[in-house]
Amino acid sequence: MILIKGLSKVFGNNVALKEINLEVKKGEFIALFGPNGAGKTTLIKTMSTLIAPTSGAVVIDGYDIREESIEVRKRIGVISHETYLYEDLTARENLQFYGRMYEVDDLEERVSNVISEVGLSLRSDDLVRTFSRGMKQRLSIARAVLHDPPTLLLDEPYTGLDPHAVATFDRILEKSGVSKKTVVMTTHMIGRGIEMCDRVAILRSGEIVYDAPREQIHDEEDFKSIYESCVGEEL
Repeated sequence: MILIKGLSKVFGNNVALKEINLEVKKGEFIALFGPNGAGKTTLIKTMSTLIAPTSGAVVIDGYDIREESIEVRKRIGVISHETYLYEDLTARENLQFYGRMYEVDDLEERVSNVISEVGLSLRSDDLVRTFSRGMKQRLSIARAVLHDPPTLLLDEPYTGLDPHAVATFDRILEKSGVSKKTVVMTTHMIGRGIEMCDRVAILRSGEIVYDAPREQIHDEEDFKSIYESCVGEEL
C-alpha cells in the first residue's frame, strides 16, 4: 500500500530525512517512534503531499505523491496535532468543504453520518474556534474518514489530550474502521502505540534505525531498552 524509496528532505542546511526506505503492506499498522527532531512529522507531511521531497519517491496505493498528488489525497486521511481545520467555519461547513474536494458521493448524508459517529451532532453548526482541543480532534477524525480512505496517516494524534479524551479518541477511531485500514502513526506514547500496531519503527536524525514486527517486543520495558540503545536517550 505504501512504498518509500530513497526519500530525503533537506531544509536549508538541515537534513530532515536521509534516504529512507520503507514498505507498509495493505492493512498493516506501523507505529513510528523517535525523539523530537527525528523527522517523524516531516515524513508524515511528505507522505500526505503537504511538503515535497528533495529526492526519492513515495507511492501510495499505486500513485506517486509528486506526479499524482490529487489521487493520493483521495486515498489518505490525515490526523495530526495540527488540526488543519478552518476555525471560522462550522463543523459541518468544514466537512462539506473537504467532501467537495474529495468528490464524496451523497455528501450531505455522509457528513451527517460522520458527525454523528464522532459525537458532534449537537455542535455541527457551531464555529470550530469555539471547540475544545478534544472536540477539534474528533472533527479531525471525521474529516479524515469522510471519504473512507484506505490509508490513515496519524501524526502525534494524542498531543494535548487528557486521559478521557484519549479514550474517546481511541473509541472513535475503532468505530471508524481503523482496523481495516493501512495506518502509519507517529507517537511518544509507548503503551498506546505498541498496543495498537502490528509493527514498530524508530527514527533517529532522519533515518530508520529500527524496524520489527510487534511480536518481537515482549512488553513496554523491553521496547524502552530497544529505544534507548537505538537513540541514546530515554523515551
